[in-house]
Amino acid sequence: MTLRDIPLQTIDGTATSLADYAGDAVLIVNVASRCGLTPQYEKLEQLQRQYADRGFTVLGVPCNQFNGQEPGTADEIVEFCSATYGVTFPLLAKSEVNGEGRHPLYRELVEIADADGTAGDVQWNFEKFLIAPDGTVSRFRPRTEPDAPEVVAAVEAALPR
Repeated sequence: MTLRDIPLQTIDGTATSLADYAGDAVLIVNVASRCGLTPQYEKLEQLQRQYADRGFTVLGVPCNQFNGQEPGTADEIVEFCSATYGVTFPLLAKSEVNGEGRHPLYRELVEIADADGTAGDVQWNFEKFLIAPDGTVSRFRPRTEPDAPEVVAAVEAALPR
C-alpha cells in the first residue's frame, strides 16, 4: 500500500484518500486551534491561495494529542478555521499522529526524516509533510513557518504546473 492508497476521512465524514490529489503537491499538517503555533493557519492559507491553481493543496489534520489543544468537535473546528483564519483548504477528520492509535497515514509519514536526518514521532502541532506528485516526501518541524524559505522552495519545486 502506498501513501495515496491509505483511506482517509474528511472532517465532514466523507471518504477520501491522497489518490484524490494524484498529480498534485500536498502539504499535510497536523493542526490545533489552541496552540501557540495556531497563527500558522494564516500562512498555510496564504500558501493554499498562492499555489492552488498550480496543483497544490494543504490538508489540515486536526489533532488533540498535544496538551489537548484541539478539543473541539468537527463543526467547532471548521467554524474556528473559517471565522478566524479564512481557511479554504480541506480538513481531515481529527486523528492521532503518535502512539498506539496513530492514523495509518502517520504510521508512514513518521518514517520520513527531516532535513537533519531525524525521523520518528511528530514533535508537536503544525508538523508539515510535503508530498510531491512523484511520491517523494519532505518533512518540516512545527516551528518551521509555512512561509520559511525552505518550505516555499520545496513547494515550488514540487508544483506540477
